[in-house]
Amino acid sequence: MSQVLSTTHHDRASAGLVYVYPVVSRRAGGISVGINLNTNNACNWRCVYCQVPELKRGGPEPVDVEHLARELRGLLDDLVSGAFYQQFSIAPEYRQLKDIALSGNGEPTSARELPQVLAVIGDILADFKLTDIKPVIISNGSQVRQVWVDEALQRLAALDGEVWFKVDRGSAEGRMRVNSMMLDNALLLKRLEHCAQRCRTKIQTCLFEYQERMSDELASFVSLMEQVRSRTDIGDIMLYAPSRASTQPEAPELRYAPIETLQHWQKALQALGFSVTVST
Repeated sequence: MSQVLSTTHHDRASAGLVYVYPVVSRRAGGISVGINLNTNNACNWRCVYCQVPELKRGGPEPVDVEHLARELRGLLDDLVSGAFYQQFSIAPEYRQLKDIALSGNGEPTSARELPQVLAVIGDILADFKLTDIKPVIISNGSQVRQVWVDEALQRLAALDGEVWFKVDRGSAEGRMRVNSMMLDNALLLKRLEHCAQRCRTKIQTCLFEYQERMSDELASFVSLMEQVRSRTDIGDIMLYAPSRASTQPEAPELRYAPIETLQHWQKALQALGFSVTVST
């Protein structure tokens, strides 16, 4: 019997691999091949909506890049040959490979092997003649000024890839509440500028209520995005509501935003000139 993968079922152990896993992605609109560089479930942030079980603060263990490369080749071979779709039951509209996403169970830019990982991804995509498939780094942006991340962003740009940069709230207080990290707007804007100058960058924002109302958060977010608009060439924002339950202690207190709230934010941000997508 085929295993079921869907936009709400993202079992990262489904393929039985260490670093590589398939995802049916709402935001990508198809199959996203995930790369998990944080196999120890460690992240330098702790977002209250995070779905990673037994999440801990910290960085990744050393990445075995050769092992990762073997796994990626194997999964891509199954996708290209169609064997993947015999193993997994997936809705027809999602049966297309969309991207290679470095996300996983923690902050991927914390891995110092990131430049080598991107080099391997580029080589493998070329070998499979999949150069139209772009790599994506899904990041909280905290490490963008590190030397190895700077090199990785340049490699990512050469592959026509992009960064999905997490900005969940428009104020330092809001980010402390939902990301467990005090980050003022001035530093956040510097990180966004640095990232956008090196690689195509989109903003991704997770909307839900936790000790707050989304209607009260919109004004500060719009104010921040006005500065982003004036200081960078970032033109895309992805708004989404969590599709799976948080595994963090705050989970019972989270109230997920309805589609009407996301659409209200969408219109407000479109008025600034952004292209804004919504996923529920």
